[in-house]
Amino acid sequence: MTGRVLAVCAADRPVHLDRIGDSGIGKTEIPGSVRVTAEGIDGDTIVDTKHHGGRDQAVYAYSDAEARRWADELGRSLPYGWFGENLRVDGIDVTDAVIGEHWHIGDEVHLEVTYFRTPCKTFSVWAEEPRWIPRFFDRADVGAYLRVHREGTITAGDPITVSDRPDHGITVRALLTGDVDDDGLELLVTDPRYDGKVAREARKIANRRART
Repeated sequence: MTGRVLAVCAADRPVHLDRIGDSGIGKTEIPGSVRVTAEGIDGDTIVDTKHHGGRDQAVYAYSDAEARRWADELGRSLPYGWFGENLRVDGIDVTDAVIGEHWHIGDEVHLEVTYFRTPCKTFSVWAEEPRWIPRFFDRADVGAYLRVHREGTITAGDPITVSDRPDHGITVRALLTGDVDDDGLELLVTDPRYDGKVAREARKIANRRART
């Protein structure tokens, strides 16, 4: 599968939101080539380091097809970066990417799909839409976080090539919604490739099932 980068986005300074405080959600498109390091997009502002950034959440990608569906539903323009994404992409599965699949962008950058984006109160205040968190969660078009395996530069228009897609087939969306069978949960918990948040989320789903 091949897609392309439509925009690379970052927040050069925090925005202040009522009832929230400072946030790095206010990202805008960056022209030209942008450096990507193991920590994410060079120059991007991350305020809430507990829930954003770090090795497994270095880069956040969102699909333009999903963004356009929201724009049509909300009746408003949702420019590049509005979802807090670092990459707005086209022609490639994002929420339906397989956990652990690898993306090669341009000539240099190599990323791995790691986890889903959780809609939060900050996003709700930013969106200024009624019932935004449950609506966003119910649609489940939440995008994907990615880990950086090889640093480099990304430019709008760069191709994205998917490689090394794991055979387990568990997507970002499936982990978010819990639509994973018991064997899949066991794999995510025990396979060291999926340590950290993925293993913890799979364990939470398995524990909920065990209580029912």
